[in-house]
Amino acid sequence: MTMSSEISIAKELNIQTKQVQTTIQLLDEGATIPFIARYRKEMTGSLDEVQVAAIRDRIQQLRDLDKRKEAVLKSVTEQGKLTAELESQIRTAATMSALEDIYLPYKPKRKTRASIAREKGLLPLAELLLAQDIRQLQPKAEAFVDAEKGVESVEQALAGARDIVAEIINEDAEVRNTVRRVLEKKGKFVCRVVAGKEASAQKFRDYFEWSEFIKDAPSHRVLAMRRGEKEELLSLDITVEDVDVLPQIEKRYIKSVGEAADQLQLAVQDSYKRLLKPSMETEMRVLTRQKADEEAIKVFAENVRQLLLAAPLGAVSLLAIDPGFRTGCKTVVLNAQGSLLENTAIFPHNGAGGEAEAQKTINHLVSKYDVGAIAIGNGTAGRETETFVRKLSLTIPIVMVNESGASIYSASEVAREEFPDQDITVRGAVSIGRRLMDPLAELVKIDPKSIGVGQYQHDVDQNKLQGALDDTVVSCVNAVGVELNTASKQILAYVSGLGPALAQQIVNYRQENGPFSSRKELKKVPRLGAKAYEQSAAFLRIRDAKHPLDASAVHPERYALVESMAKDLKATVQDLLRDEQLRQQIDPKRYVSEEVGLPTLHDILAELAKPGLDPRDQFEQFSFTDGVNSVKDLRVGMRLPGIVTNITNFGAFVDIGVHQDGMVHLSQLANRYVQDPREVVKVQQKVEVTVIEVDEQRNRISLSMKSGDTQPRKRQDRPERQTEKREKRSDNNKKRDSNGGDMATKLAQLASKFK
Repeated sequence: MTMSSEISIAKELNIQTKQVQTTIQLLDEGATIPFIARYRKEMTGSLDEVQVAAIRDRIQQLRDLDKRKEAVLKSVTEQGKLTAELESQIRTAATMSALEDIYLPYKPKRKTRASIAREKGLLPLAELLLAQDIRQLQPKAEAFVDAEKGVESVEQALAGARDIVAEIINEDAEVRNTVRRVLEKKGKFVCRVVAGKEASAQKFRDYFEWSEFIKDAPSHRVLAMRRGEKEELLSLDITVEDVDVLPQIEKRYIKSVGEAADQLQLAVQDSYKRLLKPSMETEMRVLTRQKADEEAIKVFAENVRQLLLAAPLGAVSLLAIDPGFRTGCKTVVLNAQGSLLENTAIFPHNGAGGEAEAQKTINHLVSKYDVGAIAIGNGTAGRETETFVRKLSLTIPIVMVNESGASIYSASEVAREEFPDQDITVRGAVSIGRRLMDPLAELVKIDPKSIGVGQYQHDVDQNKLQGALDDTVVSCVNAVGVELNTASKQILAYVSGLGPALAQQIVNYRQENGPFSSRKELKKVPRLGAKAYEQSAAFLRIRDAKHPLDASAVHPERYALVESMAKDLKATVQDLLRDEQLRQQIDPKRYVSEEVGLPTLHDILAELAKPGLDPRDQFEQFSFTDGVNSVKDLRVGMRLPGIVTNITNFGAFVDIGVHQDGMVHLSQLANRYVQDPREVVKVQQKVEVTVIEVDEQRNRISLSMKSGDTQPRKRQDRPERQTEKREKRSDNNKKRDSNGGDMATKLAQLASKFK
């Protein structure tokens, strides 16, 4: 990688070149993003995970570009056409599209009208047209008439020459860049419903007669239109006015008036309409798709992050219910570690007899196992089951749990390994209960795409999506840390430096040798070498270990430093962990060295104060409004509690307990201008919403989070209203409190004791 590339990345990210160089070196040596961000702050200048990931991604793009440059140079050299100037252009190309524009004239191609004209010997005539220094074109053209070569007339000779000129114009890098800029600035998406498919395309009716500038189209609209096109319900075109393009090309090529200039004008028009326009429109389709994909993936990854880092209830015995009507409600009891103790089925929705028997069963299980909370899946019969359980007047938290993906887990290989003797209904109920205990530990067992918090996640580039989601899960797992002696192989696989194979080795070692007593013991795990130990050890926690720091996020390479701090105070490491006054006597500046700077020292002191602190929020109790169980129960003006289930660029979806999430549009999120929904809400946040519109026919619910807003919303029939320019919000606007509504004190206290 060249110095110029490193300087370029530094400028793009607004950081120092040295930071880029060091980060690249660490990545190339096999360091992970969480490790670099947490434990190599002195080397990187305290870059965070987002910045390290940006360097990794950008350097990969540039390396791919360099690889392509070498292939282009090899191809042009083999053709004997490489000049010093061309080599310089190739080596300095800043983007893949610029490189491909330069290479286009030399790229091996199938037979074209221009190549056929060249074979007929018409290249000199094309060069005469381009030179524009002939007064009498007819005599010159007549010289190229040759029946043996297939040129029967002057008109055919000129047509062939124009074909050559058209291809030259199409392969002109500057012209292509000009057209590209015009398309970016003035190009439009034009969307229409396919004739005769109006009825089946109702979900896309906003796009039946729709156009907007490409530069203004947000990602969700691009993806929606592309989905409609893919389903053959919409036609989608990219257009630009000829008058915005042709004069610029003509200005570059037509330098005079006369017969040659007239021929050039025809060639320019042909080149643009036959070659340039289709090619550049296709490129623009790809670019807009990539941009929309990137934005949708970013939204999805952030939603997944928020869901993975949702507040855990903690280690508490739990009763979990996977609701159902006809087939009953599968009910399981889990101990505080999430192990299955008992399972049964209840039928509270099958008449008075079934309800009475279900009451006895629930009360018996709660008493028998000293159950501390009840988790109920939010799918079919969820609200009805919640109503039934609440009527039992139990004094423990009753929580609705998002069950998206639980059915996928229950049929997975992971679930079969965990519960080989149980059917899928039992596995699904167990998953619902474990999600309440520890969302992160349970959700890592399923494909994040199945969690149900995405924006057109099935329409975007699946490889890029998978990469972004893997990064997100790795980031979340390592931010929280993993209990080495109880973690599943699925969550261990996401720990920095491990992966599925080493995770399985750790589980095997644990089964054969019992619990780990120290982090050092990891070195005895087969195939877990020095590098894997360096990268993983600090993210693995051991409660009640021989060394007190094994339960913290302090890296083993810094144990000696902490022991030195304790020794200087004539104390032990355990004393430092217990005594705040002792810790306050530590002057971090005394311990600065070539390897350890203040950033790491401050991190160490923070860990000593709260070793192994879980960064996730504390669990809060929540319940939906009684009596509001379906869309039919909703009335405009109702004020309801809800939980944010999904965030998109145009707003947020909120579960209000009616089996259909409501939509809070961007304009309804707050009593101020909101540019990004994530300024106001996060996934799993508890919120208060007002019903402003109910469309039972389309099963759509419009909600508002504005205070004092009880007025029905005027219909927004046209998507363009969502992109009207607004005034920039003031810097001193306060962000809305992201903690949702106030919770009942006694319930919060009750829930917190299970942490």
